[in-house]
Amino acid sequence: MNPSPLSRRRLLGAAALALPGLRAEPRKVRIGIVGGRFGATFHWHLDPGCTVEAVCDIDEKARQHLSQTYRCGTTYADFDSMLRHPGLDAVAIFTPATLHAAQAVAAFKAGKHVISAVPVGLTVDELEQVLHAVKSSGLRYMMAETSYYRPAVIHCRELAAQGAFGTIFYAESEYHHEGLLKLMYDASGKPTWRLGLPPMLYPTHCTGMLVPVMGERLSEVTAVGWGDGHEALNNNPYKNPFWNETAFFKTAKGHAARVSICWHVAAGEAERGQFLGDRMSFFMERPEGAPDTTIRIASKGRTELDSNGYPKGEIEIARTALTPYLERLPEPMRVKSGHGGSHTFLTHEFISAVQENRNPSVDIYEAIAYTLPGIVAHASALRGGATMKIRDYGKASA
Repeated sequence: MNPSPLSRRRLLGAAALALPGLRAEPRKVRIGIVGGRFGATFHWHLDPGCTVEAVCDIDEKARQHLSQTYRCGTTYADFDSMLRHPGLDAVAIFTPATLHAAQAVAAFKAGKHVISAVPVGLTVDELEQVLHAVKSSGLRYMMAETSYYRPAVIHCRELAAQGAFGTIFYAESEYHHEGLLKLMYDASGKPTWRLGLPPMLYPTHCTGMLVPVMGERLSEVTAVGWGDGHEALNNNPYKNPFWNETAFFKTAKGHAARVSICWHVAAGEAERGQFLGDRMSFFMERPEGAPDTTIRIASKGRTELDSNGYPKGEIEIARTALTPYLERLPEPMRVKSGHGGSHTFLTHEFISAVQENRNPSVDIYEAIAYTLPGIVAHASALRGGATMKIRDYGKASA
């Protein structure tokens, strides 16, 4: 494997630390950003460990937007040209999902660390191509899954690690986004990459909650899709007939999980989950107004009877006020950011992982564990709900 571009400097820094009176600060990661719409919503220029070295988009207005956002005067209209920019350590890929895998592989071949918008790829072959590129290059990969750093998911991940839920035997998550229909065509009426996109090929806003909180891989699925014969479903590059898909998963430990992803639904926009345990449960806020709520089995209390004369369970229901956890970030990054405040966390985690020569939180193995279940679920829906196995690609070695 090729060493990280920062690894030699890191070793020299470690040697300097061993000398009395000397302290080596990690060198800033020099990053290039591609994708001028979503890519401009992150905060690379605020991270003390990062320098935005170059920006890229095929559209001139998008390039200028990136340039102004990140205060970077070096712009490229071509991704391969940006990869040849002198001294670049890493790239952030925020282009259409159809490009993610190919651009990530190209970046690894050019010796760059990669952070990519979701998903890592749209097919099993694409996932395996990126996995191979990560393993053969020895470089770092991170998928920028926003759900992982939503405050409610941080809260639940940490409570689960402490054992507060007991056993999470059932969980569910929803990604409902009626407005995405408007993005299937651009302003000129030309189809975009979103036209006909199968919902389950974009699963990570849901699975990126379930997998890390439950602490289990999704191992088996049966899924159902719904479409109404709309022209977008009759003629699209994915040959997808569904607006909405619902998947029922079994985990590696035999527990249950449900994922609902809908592009056409009379419901409020939602990226939320709920986790049911035998000691505690947590329900993320709903767009209809229900707040974040924690429910625990009460340790003490008087048993009451319901209207049918049956004993009620002794539970405590509490509205839960969550902190945005901004104190965990460097002071310049304690700002409001997109997707529930997750963007600054994703930015800083990737930069820190590169500087520290470690795997980031959502590394290639986690990225596959969030993405692959949706690919298999869509295949299940196309087969009328056939039960299908989901391969476990494992985890990164320490």
